[in-house]
Amino acid sequence: MADTGKSLHEEDAGELSRETRELHRGLASLIEELEAIDWYQQRIDATGDAELRAVLAHNRNEEIEHACMTLEWVRRRSEGFDQQLRRFLFQRGAIVEKAEADAECDGSLWDESMLDLGRTAPPVAPAAPGGV
Repeated sequence: MADTGKSLHEEDAGELSRETRELHRGLASLIEELEAIDWYQQRIDATGDAELRAVLAHNRNEEIEHACMTLEWVRRRSEGFDQQLRRFLFQRGAIVEKAEADAECDGSLWDESMLDLGRTAPPVAPAAPGGV
């Protein structure tokens, strides 16, 4: 990345832990991948050329793969992301209703350990064959 003289961090990078700087790189990359997916999708909708549409769809699908890989990297390094992704991904039913029901049960699913985004998440159990 070219030096623009502008910090990419909200805070002084010298005051940030190595883990926070690495997490920032991952989150920034995830944002970039999601933006690229959006841009490709818009171009797919806008083009009248079928061959260009196919190329753009191929490129969009690669960006989706990149975003998912990066999200998994973030999940593995953040207990908070790990817990929330396990809570919401691949679940059935209304998303907001799930969040509201969970909050009513225990007041909050967040605990103090989730404040440390650099904390390594527990390993993932392998998915059941054919399961979600």
